[in-house]
Amino acid sequence: MTTDPPATGQPATDHPATGLDDVVHQRVRLGILTITHEARRVEFGYLRTQLQLTAGNLSQHLGVLESAGLVDVEKGYEGRRGRTWITLTSAGTTALAAEITRLKQLIARVAMDG
Repeated sequence: MTTDPPATGQPATDHPATGLDDVVHQRVRLGILTITHEARRVEFGYLRTQLQLTAGNLSQHLGVLESAGLVDVEKGYEGRRGRTWITLTSAGTTALAAEITRLKQLIARVAMDG
């Protein structure tokens, strides 16, 4: 049985995990960004149903994303019903793409060990 020596010294490049963004990477927020990217503009209730969240929990995560400038939240009316619409900002699109790139890099590293 051979054992690989432990990793020591300075790595040649940064590990892909160091580039993961904690704001984006959180499971619910990654789901929000992904669904919003696919739909371009999504209604709050749709997100709540798709991600199986309470309204309060979804609101908190949207607040984090909005504060980071990754989504825009627009409140308005459709007929007499109040609606909340979420869209991805250009910064949100960039952050999502960067996160997906880092995740692909991580998967590739594991697959190479395969």
